[in-house]
Amino acid sequence: MRARRRWIAIGLGVFLALGVAGYAGASYLVYNQMSAVAPHCDGRFPDYTPASFGTRGIAAEFTTGGFDTTPYAMPGYQEVSFPSRDARPPKLTIRAWWVPATLADAPAVIVVHGVGSCRHDPVVLLPAGMLARNGFSVLMMDMRDEGDSDIEDGRYAGGTEEYLDVLGAWDWLRSKQGIPAARIGLVGESLGAATVMIAMGEESAIAATWEDSGYADLVVASDEELTKNGYPTWLLSGAILWARLISGDDLTSRSPLGEVAKIGARPLAIVHGLADDRLNVHNATDLAAAHAKFVPGYEPWLVPRALHLQAAFAEPAEYERRIVEFFRASLGA
Repeated sequence: MRARRRWIAIGLGVFLALGVAGYAGASYLVYNQMSAVAPHCDGRFPDYTPASFGTRGIAAEFTTGGFDTTPYAMPGYQEVSFPSRDARPPKLTIRAWWVPATLADAPAVIVVHGVGSCRHDPVVLLPAGMLARNGFSVLMMDMRDEGDSDIEDGRYAGGTEEYLDVLGAWDWLRSKQGIPAARIGLVGESLGAATVMIAMGEESAIAATWEDSGYADLVVASDEELTKNGYPTWLLSGAILWARLISGDDLTSRSPLGEVAKIGARPLAIVHGLADDRLNVHNATDLAAAHAKFVPGYEPWLVPRALHLQAAFAEPAEYERRIVEFFRASLGA
């Protein structure tokens, strides 16, 4: 009887060990797939610069018949770099394009790309060009591990680390360009939108933020991404643990939704495409509902027909009007 019990216990132990090993392996694969990023925009836009860019990667319905990007060209751009605000060594170097306005005292806007993207992407260059041709100085930056900035570990951390790169850009504008805090705003797209929301929450002196197609909470967005791709959602907890073990990233430490209370009544614009095929529009309405507690009656701009990050191409005139008016009102003309 004792021998039988011993074998049963051994069998259960082996079964549990195999189950744990299987869960660990499957959740690692999920983390590895969802977090890995490629530098340099994965080579998709090697010839796009502020001086000349096209519409590669933009939906045909917005570019058929030709979409002329030349009115938004920024020929006077400069290559610059600065350290992330990250206090932990090593200090990462963040690379960016600086487009100074004609007027020395013009307000400045930092433009931040999404995951798998970089400053060469036309969805970054078009809004930047809209601002530049309306008298704003513009700084287009690459976050760590992407574009031309330093590689930390080749994985994105959902904005929980990248917000320090945005704050490094903000510090550079303050210290090297002498721009007052009240004259500096942020534009973020997708992951960049989540990142600038976190940056604004953590830095109380940031004046205004334009959030385009970001997620409200990384855990919720990741759960929806797993469901969309046919993975069981119970693997997410393991993937979050792998992030801590492999990269030291606490993906649950900060979220855009959690930062709204710190942002308070500071100017915040929330934009999302109603045809977004990557992030559900509820992310925008969730953020807007939280912001409305501080700005009663606040509503996001939900853009008909716009796919993920393509609102500026779907409605270029209206997008330009709104983003320019927003920053003129919040940063000054």
